Amino acid sequence: MESLAKLLEAALFAASRPLTLEELESLAPSEGNVRAALDEIRQNYQEDHGVELVEIAEGWQFLTRREYAETIERAQFALRPRRLSPAALETLAIIAYRQPVGRLEVDEIRGVDSGAVMDKLVERGLIEVVTRGEGLGRPLLYGTTPPFLEILGLKDLEDLPRLDELSVALRRPTPVDEPE
Repeated sequence: MESLAKLLEAALFAASRPLTLEELESLAPSEGNVRAALDEIRQNYQEDHGVELVEIAEGWQFLTRREYAETIERAQFALRPRRLSPAALETLAIIAYRQPVGRLEVDEIRGVDSGAVMDKLVERGLIEVVTRGEGLGRPLLYGTTPPFLEILGLKDLEDLPRLDELSVALRRPTPVDEPE
């Protein structure tokens, strides 16, 4: 393995979050092609390893392979993020699919005041103010953050399930007529 690939491997191993391409390039600006080094690392971890290098949340990170993740989770070795309430999940889904979106629009969709829930999502780093609206008072508009993508295991927002896929997945099964 080249020295640049070894340096990047060490940085990725030490990091507790995905590192962006820019962050990785800043480690050794004159060393060469960071993408090629990342590909080299990914190839080295392709087989016979319990972890893999994954492009996730607008960056790169070592993750446990899927086939071992459930066992590791059951053993509770990994830190577990606190669960989100149903109201927080609903609000987060609205923001993810409608971003940038203002609080009043979220309130209108949910039918209840979402201010406290949105404050908690901001506090947890899952959403942030991304811009201001053009309407009266120039309301704050919210969007999701890279930690949101990281938690869901997504490379970017394009990887979110399409709404038509979700409606099929969430549809209640219809009872099948059984032969007598």
